[in-house]
Amino acid sequence: MERSEEAQALMAALARGERAALARLIALYGPGVQRFASAQLGSRSEAEDIAQEVFLRVWAQAARYDPARGAVSSWIWRIALNLCTDRRRRMGWRRFLGLEAAPEPADEAPGAEAVLDGRQRLAQTRAALARLPERQRAALLLRATGGLATAEIAAALGVSAGAAEQLLVRGRAGLRARLAPGSAAEEKG
Repeated sequence: MERSEEAQALMAALARGERAALARLIALYGPGVQRFASAQLGSRSEAEDIAQEVFLRVWAQAARYDPARGAVSSWIWRIALNLCTDRRRRMGWRRFLGLEAAPEPADEAPGAEAVLDGRQRLAQTRAALARLPERQRAALLLRATGGLATAEIAAALGVSAGAAEQLLVRGRAGLRARLAPGSAAEEKG
């Protein structure tokens, strides 16, 4: 059985109240959803919360899922994207009001030169990714962390396949420009 067919069957079982179907959906999509949320939010604990909330919503809304409107994976990724967007907005607002401290910088303890270089490059990449427009960032993260195809990205973002491809192309170009040696973004960073 193909993954999409299995997911359709699992959603039907979930709509009938079969809990084992939820466990299988979590096994299929949970790791990718958590990686995506972690990349979006910059926090593993927030990502775990988001992943749990995604599958709570899948459980609660299983009967409302309509296969004619798109694949199960697209529906799940759309829920994850919406929750991440809401959480990012809420975190920013809470920080603005002083109700929440800014996240602690990652531990930059000295280590082997390769480890330090890798951490620096990762930090530069995360910063460059954070400066991309939201839809470009989301498209790139859905591809990189979720392994989604362009059509699935399009469905998750609610755009055409051509628009999703353009978001990916522009996002990659923006990252390359920000990460290029001597770029203004690198000099500021």
